[in-house]
Amino acid sequence: MPEDIILSTSGLTKEFAGFTAVNGVDLKVKRGSIHALIGPNGAGKTTCFNLLTKFLPPTRGTIIYNGRDITGEKPAEIARLGMVRSFQISAVFPQLSVLTNVRIALQRRKRGDSFDFWRSERSLKVLDAEARHLVEAVGLTPFLDLTAGELSYGRKRALEIATTLALEPEMLLLDEPMAGMGREDIERIEALIRKVSADRTILMVEHNLSVVASLCDRITVLARGQVLAEGDYATVSKDPRVVEAYIGSGGGHGHH
Repeated sequence: MPEDIILSTSGLTKEFAGFTAVNGVDLKVKRGSIHALIGPNGAGKTTCFNLLTKFLPPTRGTIIYNGRDITGEKPAEIARLGMVRSFQISAVFPQLSVLTNVRIALQRRKRGDSFDFWRSERSLKVLDAEARHLVEAVGLTPFLDLTAGELSYGRKRALEIATTLALEPEMLLLDEPMAGMGREDIERIEALIRKVSADRTILMVEHNLSVVASLCDRITVLARGQVLAEGDYATVSKDPRVVEAYIGSGGGHGHH
């Protein structure tokens, strides 16, 4: 497999009791890119994400991550290999502070080292500095001591991204990161995604097409579980089959 492809699937298929949700999807995600999976409601985007992160076993097909066949791996193993989905760990604790939430995520990653590590005051200080750095990276420094539960919706998503980044993912999967947000939050999270994409690959499912247009290098359009089109936004948005799929299905936004 070419060195610049971090994740690829071939013939990825998922059938549920006679219904084919994902049907023979061949996906190639370029290392370092921001790649979007879009499509009308019911296109199979979330099922596809669940297959990639091993929350669902595929009926058929293979998944290759970093040159390794991960089709049979468990979700925890996928995360350990560096592919992390944001809500996977967004057990954000609402009653704990922003800083503590990030510190817990860091502890979770480092726990493998040794148990004694936690008894040392110095190592906890190191952890604290790292946690503050991540909080700053997602723009939450003014809210360090607030509990996660007190944050606005958009800032909660930023905290979720910080706790995900604590796991040092090489590839980050974001499932509708902008869902339910107002314009101000959307702009903030978009800027954050652009920033964290600097040294990692991002695959995202997103309904907001203006975000996709400004953020993503490559777009795969799914419809009825199959790849309808692929390319940059200018290419796919002009594709008559894509226009038809969105308009013909009500666009997935409740417009009828």
